[in-house]
Amino acid sequence: MTSIAPAMQSVRRKLAARFLEGNGIEIGALDSPLPVPAKAHVRYVDRVSVAQLRAYYPELGDRQLTEPDVIEDGERLPTIASGSLDFIIANHMLEHCENPLGTLRTHLDRVRNGGVLFYAIPDKRQCFDQARPLTAFEHRVDDDADGGVQSRWSHYLEWAVHVNGLSETVAAEENARENMSNAYSIHFHVWDPAAFRELLRSASEYLGVPFAIEHFTENGSEAIAILRKQ
Repeated sequence: MTSIAPAMQSVRRKLAARFLEGNGIEIGALDSPLPVPAKAHVRYVDRVSVAQLRAYYPELGDRQLTEPDVIEDGERLPTIASGSLDFIIANHMLEHCENPLGTLRTHLDRVRNGGVLFYAIPDKRQCFDQARPLTAFEHRVDDDADGGVQSRWSHYLEWAVHVNGLSETVAAEENARENMSNAYSIHFHVWDPAAFRELLRSASEYLGVPFAIEHFTENGSEAIAILRKQ
């Protein structure tokens, strides 16, 4: 059972068949691993086991979750060698990263020249992030400088107010404090498709690692970007 609508999953499957081959990883597949063609071989990466995920996120309920082959931080991938992968899949993962530019830098490093990054992000206009403001590129540059430490509190507070609907200051701060102390994985950053595409365009120059946006499309309530390292 997947939380991704069949029509959206169909688009993902067609793009995977078109762009993915060789050996790669998928980060944070949870209940919606990307359907890949026979020519693509995937190992699954998550920061904790399925049992820990269920304890940490009771809202996952009885969904069938993907057991990771590698347990580590998908933003940093410390055990994955530079240039060792043909592709990385990270669907609905970048918005959970405190430092998305740093994550993109790491992912580009881990794929070979010509390797592919397959990203999908939720469209903020069509999910619980509707009321939240788009994050400026300069803010993401600041997060790259310190790993998101300085902006962490403001992100959790924004989540408490605009997602959890806590308009009263004390209640919002209490909720933010609790989530931050538990390192609860919120959406630290939000995009609509236009903002996400602009982030990727700006990131190529900022990171100094050339990549092409090989394909970009809106897919129901998400946007998909296929990047190829050059």
